[in-house]
Amino acid sequence: MPTISNAGTRNEHTPATLKDALVAAAGAFAARNPLSARQYEQAAEVMPGGNTRSVLFYEPFPLAMAKGEGCRLWDADGHEYLDFIAEFSAGIFGHSHPRIRHAIDMALDGGLNLSGHNLLESKLARAICERFPSLESVRFTNSGTEANLMMLAAAKAFTGRSKIIVFVGGYHGGVLTFGRGHNPVNVPHEFLYAEYNNLDSVRQLLADNPSDVAAIIVEPMQGASGCIVGDRDFLRGLREMATMHGTLLAFDEVMTSRLAPGGLQSTLGIPPDLTSLGKYIGGGMSFGAFGGRADIMQLFDPRRSNALQHAGTFNNNVMTMAAGFAGLTEIYTPEVARELSARGERLREALNARFHAAGVALRFIGIGSLMNLQITDRPVRSVRDIDSSLNGFKDLFFFHLIEHGIYIARRGYVVLSLPVTDVETRRFEEVVSVFIDRYGYLLPRSQQAEV
Repeated sequence: MPTISNAGTRNEHTPATLKDALVAAAGAFAARNPLSARQYEQAAEVMPGGNTRSVLFYEPFPLAMAKGEGCRLWDADGHEYLDFIAEFSAGIFGHSHPRIRHAIDMALDGGLNLSGHNLLESKLARAICERFPSLESVRFTNSGTEANLMMLAAAKAFTGRSKIIVFVGGYHGGVLTFGRGHNPVNVPHEFLYAEYNNLDSVRQLLADNPSDVAAIIVEPMQGASGCIVGDRDFLRGLREMATMHGTLLAFDEVMTSRLAPGGLQSTLGIPPDLTSLGKYIGGGMSFGAFGGRADIMQLFDPRRSNALQHAGTFNNNVMTMAAGFAGLTEIYTPEVARELSARGERLREALNARFHAAGVALRFIGIGSLMNLQITDRPVRSVRDIDSSLNGFKDLFFFHLIEHGIYIARRGYVVLSLPVTDVETRRFEEVVSVFIDRYGYLLPRSQQAEV
């Protein structure tokens, strides 16, 4: 891993502007990674843009990862990185956790696909329901996207209503994306767009559609939009409004369920009617789940003559069932969940203290082990508080961390996994300090520091 050097002294070679710094950083990145560049060129010959998962692309080309172990990654050119993205929150166990691997091996010994119910699925389902009290029963899918699609279908069938309230900045999967509102790849539900952390916007939509709203779907913290935290009063208000209007409250906890033993809903003390969960619950394998009140979930009971159909060849595949049960009951125990969140809180506070001391308008926001860099020192209550014209500073931060052996998401998203210890978080802090020293003259100054 590269040795940290202080590059804070300006000279005739120091980039004069953010654009100049980005050009230099991208050029150095390209020069260090010729094999990743070649891998990308080959991929682009047979895949549109060399890509099959949009979030992984960045210019001039994305790194091609060759190996992972614990909280470390190695790219095609042999560079080693500390993994501070952890598969965008799905990889909570790190790479090749021995207990997860053992569970998968044992499951495979009994056969890959068994063409029927197996001995593992009910064990995982019971563990999930015991961990998340608002889930009286649960069904499995292959992703969080599928879980949210099925959750909304259940809400519409149960209420007999057609409209769904969503929030600008929300992300509920590849076909339920609301970063700035409408998205052409979204499924054609009748969506009503509300403002995050703004109860009045929800109140108005319910007043305008008094008997048409089947569900309000919300992330207790908007993850993909930058770890924007939902105010407790806002989320509690959604619970009260949903009850008042006969609307179902659906919590998307695909990301946030890792933040407390019973999900963020347990910390908030706000029980939703339905909840969706994601891949870490399946041991980091392809997995999703949705569940909630028994009277809603019984719509899927195949013993009923009018039961809702729910297909999926791999919904109960033995690898995921085994990995998920081991992960949830033996590894990511309630105490471990609390410890990981506490480590994330300490890291975020330490990083923000460094930004504050330097007088720069950068802050990490989020909860526990999930956080995102924002180029502001003002409160961020919705995606509208984020100035996308400043994203170049996030790009520069990304290239700097890559240069110093730390891998995060290009958008400034940082995720802790279980193998990350205080040793790795201290390293992260050191590299951020070097970033401030190196580029502080370019970074926007904190208005609060000037008052």
